[in-house]
Amino acid sequence: MEEKILELLAEIDEGILSYDGDDLFEAGLLDSFQVIELVEMLEENFDREIDAEHVVAENFATKEAILELMRRLLA
Repeated sequence: MEEKILELLAEIDEGILSYDGDDLFEAGLLDSFQVIELVEMLEENFDREIDAEHVVAENFATKEAILELMRRLLA
C-alpha cells in the first residue's frame, strides 16, 4: 500500500517524496487542485471512497499524514 501511495504522490510532484517539512502547501508542492486529483487517484487505486470530511489540510500536509489517512481508511 505505502509503495503505491508514494508512486501516486510522485505523479503529483516528485518533490513530495523528499520533503521533510511539515506543510506541503506552504512549500508549494501541493495545492487544492492537486489534492482533488490525488483523492481521485487514491479512490481509484484502492477502491475506497474518501469522504469530504477527510479532505482537510491536516490530512494532506505531509506524505506521512497522507499515508496515515490511508492506513485508517483501509483498516
